[in-house]
Amino acid sequence: MNKSRLIAAYLTGLLSLIAYPSLLIAAPSYCLSLYDACKYPADFTHFEYVNPKAPKGGNIKLAEIGSYDNLNPFILKGVKAPGIGDLFESLMVQSMDEPQTAYGLVAESIAVAPDNSSAEFVLRKQARWHDGTPITPDDIVFSFTTLRDKGDPTFKILYAGVASCEKTGGTSVKFTFTDMKNRELPLIVSQMPILSKAYYTAHDFEKTTLEAPMGSGPYEVASVDQGRSLIYKRVGNYWGKDLPVNVGQYNFATIRYDMYRDENVALEALKSGEYDFRREYIARNWATAYDAPAVKDGRIIKREIPDQTPQGMQAFIYNTRRDKFADPRVRQAIDMSLDYEWVNKTIFYGAYVRNASYFENTDFQAKGVPTGKELTLLKPFASELPPALFTQPFENPKTDGSGNDRKNLLAAQALLDEAGWKIKDGKRVNAHGEPLSIEFLLRQPTMERVIGPMRQNLERLGITSSIRNVDDSQYQKRTDEYDFDVVSIWINRGIFFPGNEQTALWQSSQADVKGGNNLGGIKSKVVDTLLDALTKAKNKEDLVAAGRALDRVLLWEHYVIPNWHSGVFRVAYWDKFGLPATLPKYNLGFQAWWVKQ
Repeated sequence: MNKSRLIAAYLTGLLSLIAYPSLLIAAPSYCLSLYDACKYPADFTHFEYVNPKAPKGGNIKLAEIGSYDNLNPFILKGVKAPGIGDLFESLMVQSMDEPQTAYGLVAESIAVAPDNSSAEFVLRKQARWHDGTPITPDDIVFSFTTLRDKGDPTFKILYAGVASCEKTGGTSVKFTFTDMKNRELPLIVSQMPILSKAYYTAHDFEKTTLEAPMGSGPYEVASVDQGRSLIYKRVGNYWGKDLPVNVGQYNFATIRYDMYRDENVALEALKSGEYDFRREYIARNWATAYDAPAVKDGRIIKREIPDQTPQGMQAFIYNTRRDKFADPRVRQAIDMSLDYEWVNKTIFYGAYVRNASYFENTDFQAKGVPTGKELTLLKPFASELPPALFTQPFENPKTDGSGNDRKNLLAAQALLDEAGWKIKDGKRVNAHGEPLSIEFLLRQPTMERVIGPMRQNLERLGITSSIRNVDDSQYQKRTDEYDFDVVSIWINRGIFFPGNEQTALWQSSQADVKGGNNLGGIKSKVVDTLLDALTKAKNKEDLVAAGRALDRVLLWEHYVIPNWHSGVFRVAYWDKFGLPATLPKYNLGFQAWWVKQ
C-alpha cells in the first residue's frame, strides 16, 4: 500500500484542517476554528450537506483493489483493511464544507490556553465503547502515549510538539505543548484516534490481527474473510447517533468490501451488479468503458461531482538516496521524457490538468517569481538554489502533443551530459562506466500505459528502464525499506493549510526513518529551514510566504515527475442511493448517502 495512504482513514480529516490564527480562546468552546469563525452556531442541529431525515437501513457492497491482513490501522505492519477507520472516534471531527474547523465528537468542549501552551477537553458522559463501557480520560492518555511510542512513525512526528497528556478530572484531559508557536497542535490532538485502554491491555497493540478491535464509532466488524471480503454493520445503539456532527450520516445498515486483484475486473463486476458504487480514477475507462446496458437505461448512474478539495501533488517520486538520482539535473532530464501533452490527449481524452504545485488549488501554490516575505525567506540560500528560481516562474516541460517533439529530449540530453552522464556504446554511463537505469515500482498496472511512452524516450536518451509490478505486501515492504528507484505518490490532497505534516514528508531527520513518509529521502538545509518557518508562522501571511517558498524549492529541485488532476469526483453507482440536496464542497460525502426505500 502506498505509504502516503497508510493512515489515511484517520488522518485525512486532520490534514485538511490546518491553519494558524491568534487562538485567543480561554473559555471552553464547542468548536475549534483556526482561521475564520465557525460556520455553525453552538445550537446547530446538523451539517448543511446532510439530509437529517435520511432513512437508515439497506446493505451496500463496495470494491477494493488488493488485499488486507490487518485490522489494526495504527501500526506499520501489515496491509490495512479498507474502512477500518470507521470503528474509531476522535475528540473532534471536521466539517466538510469548512477547511479549518472542527466540532466536538467524543469531547463536548475544548479550551485552548491564551498562550497556546495547552488544550483541555471535556468528554461527553454518554461516549461509549461498543461493549457499553464509557470512554474515559484514561483512554485518551493511553491513546496518546501508545500511538506516539508504538504506532506508525507518523504519529511520533505529529505529536513531537506535545509534552504530555494527563487526566485533569473525571471527564477531562489536558494536552500540554512544548512548541507554543505551533498553532496547529490543538487541532492535531483533537483529531487523534481514540483507543480502548482496557482492550489493548489484554491485546498486543504492536501485532497485526484479524480480530476485530474494540471501537466506539458508528460501525463494527461483522465478518472477516481474509483476502476476499470484509463486512461492517452499523452499531444499533451507537452512542453518538444523535449528535449534530453525526445526524444524517452513517445510514447504511451494512457495508461490504469485496477484494479484487485488478481494476479492469472490478469495473466489469460493477456493470454486472456485483457491487454498488465505484469511484473511477482512470480517464480512459471513464471515456470508453461504461458503454453498458445498465448505464444506457439509467440503472447505473454515471456522474461527475465537483471537487473543490486542494489537489496536492500526484507524481512519480525519485529515491534520492540512490546516487544516480542525487543530481537535480538528472531528475529534470528524466522528467522531460514524459510527453504529458501527448499522454493527456491520447490516453486521458483531455480529462486532466498537469500538477504544477505541491499545494495545487490553494493559496500556497507558488506562482510568478518570489516577492515580499517569500523572497526574504529564500534570499539567504541564493547560492544553493537554481538562479532561475528567482527570475522566472516554474513551468513543467511542454510539447506540441505530437508524440515526437525532439526539443525536450535535446534539452534532457544536454542536462545529462552536464551532470557527467555520457553516451558510450549507446548507453548513458557515468565516469565509472556505470549505466543509468530506472525501475518503476508499481502495485497496479494502470500506470504502465503512461510509463510505456516514457520508456521509449528514455531509451532514446540512452537510459535503461523497466517496470516492476508487485503485490501490496511486497510494495509496502519495499517502500518501508526504501528499496526502489521511482514510485507513485499522491500527497497533500485535502491540505488547505500546510503544517506539521510537511515535516514528515520532507525534513532531513525523517529521510532514514524506516517506514517514514519522506519517501524521496530529501535532505536539504533549505527545505529544513522553510519547514521550520512554516510550523512557526505567527499568522496567515507568514504561513503563505513559507508555504509558497517550500513549494517553489521542491519544484525547482525536481524531486518528482508531476502527474495530473481533474477537479471532479467521477462516480458510477447503481440507482439505489439517495443523495442530500446540498453536497459538501471538500469531500464526496458518501457517508451522508442512503439507500432509497
